[in-house]
Amino acid sequence: SDAPKDGMYVSGLYLEAARWDRRQKKLKTSNAGEMMSLMPIIHFQPVQDFKINEADYQAPLYKTNLRAGVLNTTGQSTNYILDVGIPTDELPRYWVLMATALVCMSND
Repeated sequence: SDAPKDGMYVSGLYLEAARWDRRQKKLKTSNAGEMMSLMPIIHFQPVQDFKINEADYQAPLYKTNLRAGVLNTTGQSTNYILDVGIPTDELPRYWVLMATALVCMSND
């Protein structure tokens, strides 16, 4: 596929403790026995004066699913990348309690 005019496409991200419903285009509870699920391609676009949608779950994105890393000078883990807003019907705190996160690589 062609590169977007603005931003970038990212593929190969995995969801832990949740799944992406392609029909409803929302975060859903994992299927039984499923620890990780592949996310579709995400288009990251720069937006001036971006406002977070409070109804979306701000899923942390980590380099690995260990979710641990050395703290850098800003106090954040070196394994943490950024939060990704994902639409959901649940309150965001539900996904926090489920420990739902995005990761760049699986253990497989």
